[in-house]
Amino acid sequence: MSDLLHEIRFALNEKVVRWTLLIAFLLSGISLINGWLAIQHQEDQLAVLKSETAADQAHVLPTQGDAGSAGYYVFHLTYDPPSKLAFTAMGMRDELPWKHRLRILALEGQIYESDPGNPELSHLGSLDFAYVVAIILPLLLIGLLFDLDARERRESRYELLCATSISGERVLLFRACARAVLLFAAIIAPFLAALLFSNVALATSLSIVLAVMIHTIFWLGVCRIVTSRKIEGVTAAATLFGLWLLLTSIIPLAGKLVAEQSITVPDGGDILLTQRETVNDAWDLPKPATMDRFVEVHPEWSEGAAVNQPFEWKWYYAFQQVGDQEAQPLSTALYQGITRRDQRMAWVSFFSPPLLIDRWLSRTAKTDVAQHLRYIDCVRQFHSTLRHFHYPMLFGEEPYSEEKMEQLPQFEPCQTR
Repeated sequence: MSDLLHEIRFALNEKVVRWTLLIAFLLSGISLINGWLAIQHQEDQLAVLKSETAADQAHVLPTQGDAGSAGYYVFHLTYDPPSKLAFTAMGMRDELPWKHRLRILALEGQIYESDPGNPELSHLGSLDFAYVVAIILPLLLIGLLFDLDARERRESRYELLCATSISGERVLLFRACARAVLLFAAIIAPFLAALLFSNVALATSLSIVLAVMIHTIFWLGVCRIVTSRKIEGVTAAATLFGLWLLLTSIIPLAGKLVAEQSITVPDGGDILLTQRETVNDAWDLPKPATMDRFVEVHPEWSEGAAVNQPFEWKWYYAFQQVGDQEAQPLSTALYQGITRRDQRMAWVSFFSPPLLIDRWLSRTAKTDVAQHLRYIDCVRQFHSTLRHFHYPMLFGEEPYSEEKMEQLPQFEPCQTR
């Protein structure tokens, strides 16, 4: 321990080390501030949307005279609130929708209208704490260690240093460990400061600190394996940079490509088109054709399924649900495919420690693909609750009244944060 402390003091006397530590500290702090601002913006958006939705419902509901109109004109907000640690790893919140405005119309169209693309795989990207740890930390450590051994040999000090040091040939190992410890401290310090304001559980905080430590140790080992060989510093730097590029980019991208090619998924646009075509075609079909398909799924409404007027709300909402029923196989295949792709990338991450820690941090922050799928399931559950709330009034089992609409379901996130 005394040797390590001595090497830490020695490292701090080097200008390049001090500048590297300053850069690491600033990048870590900036990434956390950037993540916090992004999450704060989402929370502000959410607060405004919740307030506007409540005001809209309060304004619209009293003007409706039946359950069909109320279901058509009243919007509901669903959302996936950010976790306390979302600022550390934005994950898929930057790419996939975390809020929707819903009515009891066909659900698939409402999901994919606000979906900017196929929800697929998490990947390394935006400047957040996870990016700094996964991508920048190993690069800075390589910069600190690539010339450590070669410089001593180049200046003919290696044998003398080993002979005069208490640690012998391990002196450069201690020197490398000292620099790794300092870099780890520079990156983790802003995170520890951020925890003071985030009210995160101690066990969760320690798990992140431990993960960053293990990642640092891994790259320390990689650097020592390369730099302890009798090679020039430039050769060591090129080798280490090649390994960094392989582990941070080539393996994740190759794994993503293989996963996409081997596991095909329907496109969200195809699901939307299928649902809309079914809904549009229903206007021209005999009404019993629609109601028969609806009753197959909801036999409890078979007695009130007869449509005797040119237009009835129960028929309208019946073919909206039939549209969802038609698109359901595609939708199920999509989310099963997303899950399988994500599982495939989990295996790939064992060959790419940067991807592994990025996925770990995103999972801990509840911003990964699995969390998005949980949110979509929550949306589906709420939409089903809305339908079942309106159906008794639509099919004449219960009368419509303002008192009844005061019990209108309100969305609550399925997972407590």
